[in-house]
Amino acid sequence: MSLKVLVVGSGGRENAIAWKISQSKYLDKLYCLPGNPGTASFATNIAAGVGDFEAIASAVAESGIDLVVVGPENPLVDGLTDFLKGRFPQLLVVGPGKTGAQLEGSKEFAKDFMSRHGIPTAAYKPFTKETLAEAKAFMKTLQPPYVLKADGLAAGKGVVILDDYVAACAELEEMFSGKFGAASSKVVIEQFLSGIEVSVFVLTDGKDYLILPEAKDYKRIGDGDTGLNTGGMGAVSPVPFADKVFMDKVEERIVKPTIAGLAADNIDYKGFIFIGLMNCCGDPYVIEYNVRMGDPETESVMTRISSDLLLHLEAAARGELKNQKIEISPEAAVTVVIVSGGYPGSYGKGYPITGIDKAEADGATVFHMGTKAADDGVVTSGGRVLAVVANAPDIVQAGRKAYSAAANIDFKDAYHRSDITRDLLKYL
Repeated sequence: MSLKVLVVGSGGRENAIAWKISQSKYLDKLYCLPGNPGTASFATNIAAGVGDFEAIASAVAESGIDLVVVGPENPLVDGLTDFLKGRFPQLLVVGPGKTGAQLEGSKEFAKDFMSRHGIPTAAYKPFTKETLAEAKAFMKTLQPPYVLKADGLAAGKGVVILDDYVAACAELEEMFSGKFGAASSKVVIEQFLSGIEVSVFVLTDGKDYLILPEAKDYKRIGDGDTGLNTGGMGAVSPVPFADKVFMDKVEERIVKPTIAGLAADNIDYKGFIFIGLMNCCGDPYVIEYNVRMGDPETESVMTRISSDLLLHLEAAARGELKNQKIEISPEAAVTVVIVSGGYPGSYGKGYPITGIDKAEADGATVFHMGTKAADDGVVTSGGRVLAVVANAPDIVQAGRKAYSAAANIDFKDAYHRSDITRDLLKYL
């Protein structure tokens, strides 16, 4: 077997997935669309947008692609897998069809799915602008804080948590008025779950599954989880409190019924499922499903997979995952995300980046998140710019190594959190 592979996407997640695929002995040629300067070092980048389905189809045809791995959620929710399978019936695709992608595309769909299949999650109800009065009445039945979730895709920013009832009512009105565009024309109001979060990743062919290394990410911009929400400022894997007892509960109570639920609902699902969990006093509850890998968790997770990822992906896409065994490194991985000053608000672009080579010489792996090639090197092009990943025997050593490597990287107004891993030390 020798496969030509196309990875769709341009961020740190896709850089990390492509990096891992590039190590496979089963790889013939690797393409990324559009990719980034990081993927350009080991793959052929194809200039096109992830929403340009015709351009993706042309790339598949012209390059003789055998397997497509779809990184981001938007093209999956918009039906890229169905489109490609309709055009190329023999093509192998990692990523669910449009129906399965509703697990992320609609909070209401996901909540109904969990309720139907007995998967533990917070109490909830969906509302629209027309049922605003009922929504406010429902909130009064809940203990604060109040959790408001835009039903549709909102680039990871459609969740608002407020302690004050009056403020929550005002926020709800804003959401219905278009704060998150069409995504918040419907809002799911949820019971607040108290605990600590962990991300669990599953690769499935719709019948069988592999559980990938778990991870914990850091969403707030500031140290101590302060400030605005971001796309993610860092990640740690493994997660000390996610021990065998907890992970056995996750598998039995959540993973198995999720896969069985997909089969029972006749949902053809071949791809990743990201399960965002809350550990509530040792019991796992689902906060949300995503239908792709997380970012920046992927950057930590990929460095801990010892087996051949491409072999697993090919088996999943064929529906033949049953006999696959994943091998996971005992070493820890810590990811530190370096962002542009001002992010997640307004920030400058086009600043020259120095020190990536030095960071890698220090033993780190650097994945590109928001960069672009320039005449004399690489410059910033996004809010989250680079993910610096270090591996070591435990999270303390991996954290030190990641920060030491990150100190080599510089660009105008570069910023990173200084406390990734700190909240987990009490569990060691």
